[in-house]
Amino acid sequence: MSQDNGAQDNGAHAGSGATGANGTDSATAATTDASLAARAKNPKKNGPKWWLLSLIAVIVAIAVVVGVTFAFSARDDEQASASGTKHADSVTIGLKLAPTNLDIRTTAGSALDQVLIGNVYEGIVARDSKNQVAPAIASSWEESKDGLTYTFHLNKNMTFSNGDKLDAEDVAWSINELIAKQYHDAEALAAVSKVEAKDADTVVMTLKTPNSNLLWTLTGRAGLVFDKDAKYDLKTQAIGSGPYTVSKFVENSSITLKANEKYWGKNKAKTPTVVIKYLADDNAAVNALKSGDVQVLAPITETLAEPFASDPDKYTVKAGNGTDKYVLAFNNASGSKLADKRIRQAIRYAINHKEIIASRGGADKALGGPIPSLDPGYEDLTGLYPYDQDKAKSLMAEAGYSADKPLELSLTYANIYGTELGDQLRSQLKPIGIDLKVNVVEFSTWLQDVYTNHDFDISLVDHNESHDFYSWADPTYYFGYDNKDVQKLYNEGVAATSDKERDAKFAEAAKLISEDAPADWLFNYRVTTATAKGVEGFPFDLNQTVMPLYDVTYTK
Repeated sequence: MSQDNGAQDNGAHAGSGATGANGTDSATAATTDASLAARAKNPKKNGPKWWLLSLIAVIVAIAVVVGVTFAFSARDDEQASASGTKHADSVTIGLKLAPTNLDIRTTAGSALDQVLIGNVYEGIVARDSKNQVAPAIASSWEESKDGLTYTFHLNKNMTFSNGDKLDAEDVAWSINELIAKQYHDAEALAAVSKVEAKDADTVVMTLKTPNSNLLWTLTGRAGLVFDKDAKYDLKTQAIGSGPYTVSKFVENSSITLKANEKYWGKNKAKTPTVVIKYLADDNAAVNALKSGDVQVLAPITETLAEPFASDPDKYTVKAGNGTDKYVLAFNNASGSKLADKRIRQAIRYAINHKEIIASRGGADKALGGPIPSLDPGYEDLTGLYPYDQDKAKSLMAEAGYSADKPLELSLTYANIYGTELGDQLRSQLKPIGIDLKVNVVEFSTWLQDVYTNHDFDISLVDHNESHDFYSWADPTYYFGYDNKDVQKLYNEGVAATSDKERDAKFAEAAKLISEDAPADWLFNYRVTTATAKGVEGFPFDLNQTVMPLYDVTYTK
């Protein structure tokens, strides 16, 4: 989970947003063949036999020349339009969570990843729209059979936005610096022994122990490449190698991106200027889209999106896949009220997930366990605890509780999620003998009481990170889940030397966790995005954590 408070890396997504990226070039991108007109040949004149034929030939020749010239001119105009020359020079995108500064090495929160990774800074590898590893600064790589050595082959002729050359020394320096200075996500590279520039185009990474998550980890902050020779203030400036540069940053307000004229790669920016506006207030965000102040709004709630969805001539509204998991976590610590597995199971049987999802507009997906569909090890576990109030009442009775003799529990969550979820859960749990007191608090209070002090019965938070399954193998994490079999399977999955073996281990562990009921996974939140007519190339999937903008265009 992630929160953009600029200080604490707590892993919680503190906003209604979710976590999509369009990592591939458009298959329909048009190109203009400038040589077409040059190929047009003037018809040759035939020798005149008499004046009439000569006159006819001249008229025909003129007509053909004019016709051919007009035809090719029209074709050039069509292709110029198709190639984007009539697109607007700028696009404005409305987002919700604003970063407090631009220092992606030390500042927590997904807001920086969302805008900077893939747009301004690039990694040794990247992440595509299906959450899979893709080439970036490295064009290819090999992994040794024992999983301890990765050899990355870099692209040629790469440069940073300031004109400095980008080569293997910058790559090795960036990752070694992150590990040495323990920048954000350094712990994810704990298995790395050394990173070396074998030559200008080759980087070799050596591990102490295998880590099947390594490549995916390098698609994020851990794999970002910085200019080792550049001097600049990372809090307010950014020098990267991506298709855009940061031309202006206004704290908690906006980021203006300009196309990088020195960009080396294939994903050149199609729009010269992209302005990111941060709109924390939902009504202000909706008004900005209506008025044309922004052409994209991500996210937007299903309810607020309805007027735009009902006007398809002017807007496009679409829900994208992501890795957000709305987790109703139980305090599993010894001595807590929820240490009794029967009570945890009863809660899971008592929750009507379909009803909750429908109340939110129906875009979200049911999720029966800790791994979302875009992460390794996913298996549909929704059948483990189907909605069954009779089963829930029976389990509560075994534990000594009923509607006449209820168990008092508290649900604590941050006010950024509103009050409706708490009200629904209180209503759904009351018939089975649970008197739920709902405490809606400031996020800072949640961090202190729940996340840090573990002082809670039940908690609700949106865990938005991908590949965050490790938290269920960490008994010190705030929900205090301690299962040795799960820890063993997770560690075996991490040490696996094939994706198939890793996924099998993770899936087995996830099923054990879900059966144990240390939490209920209310739903896999899907981000709804609204765009004005004429916007093309904006990524709908995963756009709260990965949002490549090089393909985005706007035609008024």
